Amino acid sequence: MSSIVNTIKDKVSGNKHEPSKQKEEEQTFTIQPHPAKTNDPRDLQPVLGGGLNTNPELGAFHARDPHVPSQEILQKLPPPQSREQLRARAEELNKQ
Repeated sequence: MSSIVNTIKDKVSGNKHEPSKQKEEEQTFTIQPHPAKTNDPRDLQPVLGGGLNTNPELGAFHARDPHVPSQEILQKLPPPQSREQLRARAEELNKQ
């Protein structure tokens, strides 16, 4: 039964199972060069100044510590609004 299946596969695909054509070549492996020019790990870090690094808004996602505003900025902020004021503002903005 398998010989019938192989015969049909050979006719459809055009492959012939001849021992002379089935010679497999031995695999060869090569050593690829390392991208570093020196032994300094900083050489492998990406260069700043291109792509997403140029957008200052995206720099906030790479921040380490929380931002603490100065007293001058804190004094200029308006007092926090109550829940009722915030709900009224939301209703006002959602009207259309």
